[in-house]
Amino acid sequence: MKKSFCGLLLITTILSTPIYASDDTTSETAITIYSKAGVGAIDPNSYRPTTSSSGYSAYNGANVPGYAIVKQVEKINLKNSEDTVKISDVAALIDPTTVQFKSLTDPKGTKVVEQDYQFDLVSQAKLLDKYIDKKVSVEKYNGTKNEIIEGTLLSTQGGLTLKTGDGIKAINSYTGINFSELPGGLITKPTLVWDIITSKIGEHKAELSYETAGVTWWADYNLTYKEGKDANSGTVDFSSWVSIINQSGATYNDAKLKLVAGNVEKVSPQSANMLGGIKALRKMEMSDSAVPEAPKFDEKSFFEYHLYTLNRPVTLPQNSTKQLELIPAVKDVPVEKELVYVGLQQEYWNWDSYYIGKDDGIDGSNKKVRVLLKLKNKQENGLGVALPAGRMRVNQRDSDGSLEFIGENNIDHTPRNEDISIKLGDAFDVVGESKQVNYTLDTRNRIAEEEIEVKIRNQKKQSVKVKVIENMYRATGWEILNSNLQYKKENAHQTSYLVSVDPEKEAVVTYKVRYKW
Repeated sequence: MKKSFCGLLLITTILSTPIYASDDTTSETAITIYSKAGVGAIDPNSYRPTTSSSGYSAYNGANVPGYAIVKQVEKINLKNSEDTVKISDVAALIDPTTVQFKSLTDPKGTKVVEQDYQFDLVSQAKLLDKYIDKKVSVEKYNGTKNEIIEGTLLSTQGGLTLKTGDGIKAINSYTGINFSELPGGLITKPTLVWDIITSKIGEHKAELSYETAGVTWWADYNLTYKEGKDANSGTVDFSSWVSIINQSGATYNDAKLKLVAGNVEKVSPQSANMLGGIKALRKMEMSDSAVPEAPKFDEKSFFEYHLYTLNRPVTLPQNSTKQLELIPAVKDVPVEKELVYVGLQQEYWNWDSYYIGKDDGIDGSNKKVRVLLKLKNKQENGLGVALPAGRMRVNQRDSDGSLEFIGENNIDHTPRNEDISIKLGDAFDVVGESKQVNYTLDTRNRIAEEEIEVKIRNQKKQSVKVKVIENMYRATGWEILNSNLQYKKENAHQTSYLVSVDPEKEAVVTYKVRYKW
């Protein structure tokens, strides 16, 4: 029987060497995904399918910032003590150095003596090259109907050149080509091949594991802010999602899904990264009378990382982006809206230097007051779980009920019971002003004294509290001589003041600092 391949070829079976497998094609799959993506939104161009010049879509998986460990349990049928096994439903971006095969039925008596990864996939161009000096049938539209031209293929450069009974014919356009068979050496899917010796002929349950590129995940958090009783308090409705990209070249059906959060060190692609064996996987079963459970991730500590395991199988199609809820949504999580003013932007950078010029580091141009939302990742707030790094996007409902975006920022991996701080932007109605009002320098005794005045103006209709941060940047040795407000020493080079400002009023912070070096 002849097979007709027209245009860009679509072939769904491997005809070269049969794959020895039992009639039961059921397999069990688990996939553990590691992300190398930076925190925050991923550029769609890094994973969006590309389009070839012929108009066909192609995946761009090599650019996806992540990888996965895939584990499959398959049933295979070994007919001889020395046999060959082929498995074709594997990722196109597999790292062959990480592949391991193991018989669960006869682990001691069944060994792999040779392993191959075949990826010479069939295409129209490769078929034509294989058919040089062989007979083909070409379909050509002559204006009224299709004409069949049969002959020996001599060349594919600049079209097709055939030797026919009527002589040599050059064919520049055609509607299809008929090939008598699929040439040896070409396959339709990336295929793993093992030469195996066994002491048990018959059906085996075997496990396969490998690493593949083209898969990643990241976390996004959606918060809806609701104002509290004053300008510095409120609550948020908290929801979280993970997005998973699969452009590895394979589909993972009904797979057990795990996500790893943490900074996992990984050797360069040139180095081998052999994987250990895995336990046999069992599919989740549910009786007809069971109440379906909402899908959710179970989180736990794993080595120095955190592992998130979905409580039901999931299918990850090739060339897809899937979103799943990370933790159940939580309402009315208490938050603090913190306003922060940093008057002197200069920070102390060099332990071996000091800044004693009167105007060194003085810049009174900053008037912006930062706006941050702070919440505690604690169980009593409905949270209290390890949160992977991701983007926190905050919205607020307008009086008409519509959600409006008010800011976003990234968080790092955040353990439970730790605080989360999200910078949303700058306040509109609260501004600051900082200036130097006096400075004296005693070079003989290596002493400088400086007086600073900070003003906070509040044009709101309600009172606000502003955290004023001052950088003690001139020298490592310093002390506050006097201050009109109580201060807190934040660290070795920073103090802060909590300033209350009445509606449409101004508050002033003054202090005098002595530096020694």
